[in-house]
Amino acid sequence: MHTAGDLFVIELGAVVLVLAIVARVARRIGLPALPLYLMVGLALGDGGLVELPASEEFIEVGAEIGVILMLLMLGLEFSAHELIDNVRRSTLAGTVDIALNFPPGFIAGLILGFDPIVAVLLGGVTYISSSGIVAKLVADLDRIGNHETSVILSVLVIEDLAMVLYLPIVSGVLFGGSLLSTTVTVIVSLLVVTAVLAAAYFFGDRLSAMALSQSSEALLLTLLGGTLLFAGIAGRLNLSTAVGAFVVGVALSGDIVSHARGLLLPLRNLFAAVFFVFFGLQVDLDLVPDVAVAAVVIAAVTIATKFATGWIAAGRARIGKPGRVRTGAALIAHGEFSIVIAELGITRESDLGALAATYVIILTLVGAVFYQFSDALTLRVPTRHHRSRWQRTSRLVQGVRRRR
Repeated sequence: MHTAGDLFVIELGAVVLVLAIVARVARRIGLPALPLYLMVGLALGDGGLVELPASEEFIEVGAEIGVILMLLMLGLEFSAHELIDNVRRSTLAGTVDIALNFPPGFIAGLILGFDPIVAVLLGGVTYISSSGIVAKLVADLDRIGNHETSVILSVLVIEDLAMVLYLPIVSGVLFGGSLLSTTVTVIVSLLVVTAVLAAAYFFGDRLSAMALSQSSEALLLTLLGGTLLFAGIAGRLNLSTAVGAFVVGVALSGDIVSHARGLLLPLRNLFAAVFFVFFGLQVDLDLVPDVAVAAVVIAAVTIATKFATGWIAAGRARIGKPGRVRTGAALIAHGEFSIVIAELGITRESDLGALAATYVIILTLVGAVFYQFSDALTLRVPTRHHRSRWQRTSRLVQGVRRRR
């Protein structure tokens, strides 16, 4: 006897296998898999090739878990001490980042006829780079030890912290909150984040030691259960589940961090893929041609502004031209947070989902290729020092030949 459960298992199994094939192809051609997962979601959503009536609800829940795990893993990359030090050092770079990269999306939203709140959402989409994709690119290309990597991570951390203010504000306004309720929400958000970071700063080692366990099973359940619980409470406080998960990751330190990465990475990869598929499912593929030109134009502007942001930030850190180029190239990729922001307004403006999906695909692919071949671009033009050195060597060789 056939049941709805059978169809659910068949659909989910088929989707996961398709994602496995996509991941293999992405690895073979040297590109991030996340935008390709998004394309799979587009192909399976409204106006796509196949629909998923039985498994879509489960995929929606999995997508929420995916956001939480992505931000938890990002938070694990920083201790509270490192987070505070990075913010202190990179305040100017963070200011330049906002000034250059928020206006393109906001102005484009107004030109396209979106209401001001949706335009603010589009500004957030263009502002924030993908911490997950950038971190993966840096690791895959073995550039973690480069001088500019700390600058890249500092800019990304400031962007993620900016979401602590941005998400509660836009959520409150978007869903009809009054000025008073929105203000209270932001104050509560700041107090909660400050309290958790202060606890992590002074007692992080003790708290992490208490959570650590010799049993991998017990540790996994502790990390997953604790993060979901705190993220859910953060969501109830209108702080955003994503920000709550990020703060939990920052609060952990010491030996538990390396164990947590090993245990959570496979889960993060699975549910992150589900998240991008789910967003693609929400986008009406028939709307993509209508927004393609706008997405290309906004992407072209953002490529220039993000590169300028990286160039300026690395220059302030006295990093040379190759490192400045790599920094600018690394910041181009957009991904998880851009999609999270767009998802807030997709019910209010259907074109926003299609526009954000197309935009993220373009920037992620261009950013990955640009970052991968950034060293080749700087090698084409010799510096003044190299040119003068080459000229001296050339004159010396010519003198030896004349004496012969």
